[in-house]
Amino acid sequence: MHDLVSRARAIAPQLAQHAAETETLGRLSDASVALIKEAGVMRALQPVEYGGLAAHPADFAQAVMEVAQGCGSSGWVCGVGGVHPWEMALMDRKLQDEVWGTDQDTWIASPYMPSGVATEVDGGYVLNGHWQFSSGTDHCDWVFLGAVVGDREGRPVQPFRAMHVVLPRADYTILEDSWDVIGLRGTGSKDVVVKGAFIPAYRTIGTEEVTEGELAAVRAGRTESLYKLPFWTMFPLGITSAVIGIAEGALRAHLDYQRDRVSAYGGKVREDTTTLKAIAESSTEIAASRLQLLDGVSRIHDKVEAGLPVTFADRAMQRRNQILAAWRAVGAVDAIFARSGGNAARRDTTLQRFWRDAHVGLQHAIHVKGTALDAAALIEMGVEPEGPLRAMI
Repeated sequence: MHDLVSRARAIAPQLAQHAAETETLGRLSDASVALIKEAGVMRALQPVEYGGLAAHPADFAQAVMEVAQGCGSSGWVCGVGGVHPWEMALMDRKLQDEVWGTDQDTWIASPYMPSGVATEVDGGYVLNGHWQFSSGTDHCDWVFLGAVVGDREGRPVQPFRAMHVVLPRADYTILEDSWDVIGLRGTGSKDVVVKGAFIPAYRTIGTEEVTEGELAAVRAGRTESLYKLPFWTMFPLGITSAVIGIAEGALRAHLDYQRDRVSAYGGKVREDTTTLKAIAESSTEIAASRLQLLDGVSRIHDKVEAGLPVTFADRAMQRRNQILAAWRAVGAVDAIFARSGGNAARRDTTLQRFWRDAHVGLQHAIHVKGTALDAAALIEMGVEPEGPLRAMI
């Protein structure tokens, strides 16, 4: 186990102590941010020359799970934001120097949905748009944004071209009252607005280039296996790791709650075989979700390490497994929450917060049971998926 995982495990109880404050604030508490920085969770995938660990992606995922067991919102921000240093490693070195040159603990936000239009001008682009779901954005000094290349009238050019662009904090506005939700409240996943910001060309990267993984690594001069992995393997990894960690935190809270609880019928819950069966089944489902996610990304990393190509089939199977791992884990949380009694719904219990966080985490587009599952099924039939069936894989 990487030292990072041990450090993440060590701070989880302290993050748990700040979880209620984080939820009330609608962003991570200052104490939580300090703990995460001290443990180095956000630098897990950051290049070594910029103070990072360049850790194995499975170690990163486990660290996110440990954090999420203590505080779901903290785990989510680490899962989403922790992937951004990985992509930054694929960008122009001039940009990496700008981001990390003076502070190697600088955090980077997103989102990647192409909700803006970038108009080509001399030396770069002019960007306009409105993006939702910028997790942890209050604590970040830079942001990755998805955009489409547009013409002078602001219409997407044909053929369609999408890219990721990077902006410093001074070039975008955070809408403060845009994150009023029932779960993952502490992630502060607020809206971001950009009006006429100039983006130098070196602060951009083509979506297809980063999607393929190795192409972007070669362009950036990266030889480490970590940076040759596909984007749609790495980005979902952080998000699903957070959801599984939240499920693990829910299970722990449920066990603590049920240990000495007396049911409405006057008997000890720990003597109720129906409840015990639900605990055993849910524990197994959550553990299986963890193992399948970690095994999948390790297999892809091993192929890259061995110099073998990562095929579309490899990517599709990992996406299928990643999606279903999240659904299994949250389903297990539902099973134990349903057997926790009415008092578990009170807002001063830890379990209900994990339950809410788990369900909101499952709402992310990366967990939709859609084309990724269809593509995986077709591949198993020997049919090559085409068109939209190849999206986000």
